[in-house]
Amino acid sequence: MAGLLNASAEPAERLLLDVRGLSIYFGHGPGEVCAASDLSFSIQPGELVGIVGESGCGKSATALSLLRLLPEGSSRTTGKIILDGIDLAALSESEMQKLRGRHIAMIFQEPMSALDPVFTVGHQISETIRAHFNVSRKEARERAIEALEAVGIAAPRQRYDEYSTQLSGGMRQRVLIAIALSCEPKLLIADEPTTALDVTVQAQIIDLLLDIASKRSMALMFITHDLGVVAEACTRVLTMYAGQLVEEGKVDTVLARPRHPYTSGLLRSLPRLSQPKSKLPAIPGRVPRVFDQTGCRFEERCTFRIDECARPQPIRAIDDQKARCCRIHDLHLSGAMS
Repeated sequence: MAGLLNASAEPAERLLLDVRGLSIYFGHGPGEVCAASDLSFSIQPGELVGIVGESGCGKSATALSLLRLLPEGSSRTTGKIILDGIDLAALSESEMQKLRGRHIAMIFQEPMSALDPVFTVGHQISETIRAHFNVSRKEARERAIEALEAVGIAAPRQRYDEYSTQLSGGMRQRVLIAIALSCEPKLLIADEPTTALDVTVQAQIIDLLLDIASKRSMALMFITHDLGVVAEACTRVLTMYAGQLVEEGKVDTVLARPRHPYTSGLLRSLPRLSQPKSKLPAIPGRVPRVFDQTGCRFEERCTFRIDECARPQPIRAIDDQKARCCRIHDLHLSGAMS
């Protein structure tokens, strides 16, 4: 398996991640609900991709499904998740453990929940390194200290022996990044990595991730509801709504001219310095219940709806953008710059 995942042996144009028709279900029998349906997207080696959408749209569930971390017994997935030519959905758990952390890693939302307060932060980094590399405890310790230093933690040898409860929120987030990067994965998923941090620390964490991704030619997938983060950090953006991908395109293009009314609504709701006292427009209505999803899932909240919107909407393409909207060719929607 390691040979199949050797980046030096693959052609440059090969996709790093290729998700095809991924659907995520929770529950059993008649009570089973579909949290995300028919997700298809790809990530190139070294690419910076953002996934945006409001809370509950399926962003985190999608991330967890990529690493096969959804709870067994109460969830299931269908479709394919291809990482470097390997279908992760078809692997056994023991095979998946060899890839998880080594070739695809994740930074979780809340560091206090993700870090074990019983073990020192250094132990948790060393444990990750020894799980994937045949190294001694001493060498694992030195690699862990190097990882702490790489993420900008001062006095890394001292911090190695400290517990997560002794660290600030920003330092705990850096420790999570150090754990995720310690085995040099090809794809790093950052799930709301700055949510619990103040604005100054948020900027530091974003800059840190971008710097490391650039130095290591690592692909980075940001999952966030903050369009500012996506505009600053990503080259391509995917918009999710009610468990579906509704738009995809280059960040600059989507910001200037979104093709889906929901993306336009998100962008128009951003405050603007040029209009300090203006009232922010809001998207009317509420997200539909999973049981009520038949046609376009945004139809009831959309001011541009027509009769055709009552039918399920496939993804349509125009130029270098894609949108799940039957009016993609005739709507001229406002973006962040209009």
